[in-house]
Amino acid sequence: MSTALFLAQAGGGKPLTALWIILGYLALLMLLGGAASLFFRGTSKDYFVASRSIGPFLLLMSVFGTTMTGFALVGSTAKSFELGIGVYGLMASWSGLVHSAVFFLVGIRLWAIGKRYNYMTQVQFFRDRFQSEFLGYVLFAILVALVVPYLLVGIIAACKTIQPITAGMFPETFAGVPHPVKAGVMMFKGAIPPWLTALVICGVVLFYVFFGGIRSAAWANTFQTLVFMVMGVVTFTLIAKAMGGLAAASEKVLEVSPKHAGREGMIGQLHFLSYIFIPLSVGMFPHLFQHWLTARSAKTFRLTVIAHPVFIAIVWIPCVLIGMWAAGLAAAGELSVPNANAVLGRMVASLVESHVLTGLLTAGILAAIMSSLDSQFVCLGTMFTNDVVVRLTGPGRFTDRQLVWLARGFVVFVVAISYALSMALLTTNVFNLGVWCFSGFAALFPLVFAALYWKRTTRAGAIACILTTAAVWLVLILDALVWIPAENPAERIFGHIHRGEYLIKGLDVMPVAAMFLASVVSLVVVSLATKPLPAATIDKFFEPRAAGGSGDPS
Repeated sequence: MSTALFLAQAGGGKPLTALWIILGYLALLMLLGGAASLFFRGTSKDYFVASRSIGPFLLLMSVFGTTMTGFALVGSTAKSFELGIGVYGLMASWSGLVHSAVFFLVGIRLWAIGKRYNYMTQVQFFRDRFQSEFLGYVLFAILVALVVPYLLVGIIAACKTIQPITAGMFPETFAGVPHPVKAGVMMFKGAIPPWLTALVICGVVLFYVFFGGIRSAAWANTFQTLVFMVMGVVTFTLIAKAMGGLAAASEKVLEVSPKHAGREGMIGQLHFLSYIFIPLSVGMFPHLFQHWLTARSAKTFRLTVIAHPVFIAIVWIPCVLIGMWAAGLAAAGELSVPNANAVLGRMVASLVESHVLTGLLTAGILAAIMSSLDSQFVCLGTMFTNDVVVRLTGPGRFTDRQLVWLARGFVVFVVAISYALSMALLTTNVFNLGVWCFSGFAALFPLVFAALYWKRTTRAGAIACILTTAAVWLVLILDALVWIPAENPAERIFGHIHRGEYLIKGLDVMPVAAMFLASVVSLVVVSLATKPLPAATIDKFFEPRAAGGSGDPS
């Protein structure tokens, strides 16, 4: 709170009411996370998987909160500002169907196997399933490399939300940022700068996950999910009212920018269809895997499978519509937006007149952002401890208490690295960064599906799948961001940029489609060409109890 006191003393511009509400929310979140840590049993099992004691409601809220990040709120609003209402179909419609199917087909089976063999991480399952230390280390490195950009999505989204909300609060303290187009013009004068926002957000999340582990994350996620769902609906209602109602706001878009009100002309058919692969990423999220392991029984998943699509609609519909309306205001010259990431913050700051409501709405946005950061921080600490330290030193080298402290130390390291990277990539489009991250996880989905359902999958096939996915992902992202001739940025080797998004040349599909196809082909071809795993290994993972059948300990 010393930061708040400093800011209050340095103020003198716009009232600080909204800021105090935001700080109050963060303090309440720290208290809740601290309260959850009081139930910490002192064991690594409790720190990593909450002693497998989480019930249906907490599981639903923690899983949904973990999947709804700054990508969902800030990112979807930004993308609909660019591409229009069709963004809802790109992600929300597919996600509502695919996520629940993955929870049912993959999540419950992995929970059953994880409980039976006492797994704490995703890598432990794959290492045992394919009897390969090499596979375990390679997969660990790739998963960490994909989770870090996911972390950056949340941190950058938080910075871009707070900046427009606090503009004008501290005119004597913070100078603002240069306008991206108008030379010599400063924007967001007196706003809290990104470096301070990121520092506070990372510090708050680090506080409660450091002491309480995954249990604190589950409690905090439940609270935060309720907050951002309620405040999301309130935000939508207030913005719609300020624009004259739902019909008036949409009619304005039809008048000044009709393409934003329809899919045709903004999003191609194959482009649209290729997005179906993106939601498959949840099957390989290591932080989601860890939440699945916390479930008390297989029946605990029922509420999550049923309610998740409904929750997605409640969150995404308002965000996509707000982004579309913002495009109409911008086209009419009534809204100035420095970059797409700032759209949601600008709409709240411009159209919500009450400072109290602005503070509450911003707290709701931060709740969605932070509900993923905590799970990801704990997950990385868990993976480092169990998949690297314990494997290299042996299971008896460290006490249970020492394992917890090793995980905490790595969490602090990850937070520091994430903070530094977020400051270097502040101008990156949150939605596009998220899509690249999800594409990598989605391309690995054939691995987990085959591991659970195809007995003929071999060790070599699994390794080929992982390495092929990593190679194709790296080549395509380099083509999109690095291998660009200075004299003509449009000249790329494999793809081109369409309305700010990288698509494969010729087909105009998302890069995830190419990654997924390469992943499947390498997995199947190499598995069929190599020797099957021993029958004992296959039986260990395909007998009824391991597969969640009649012998499943639910």
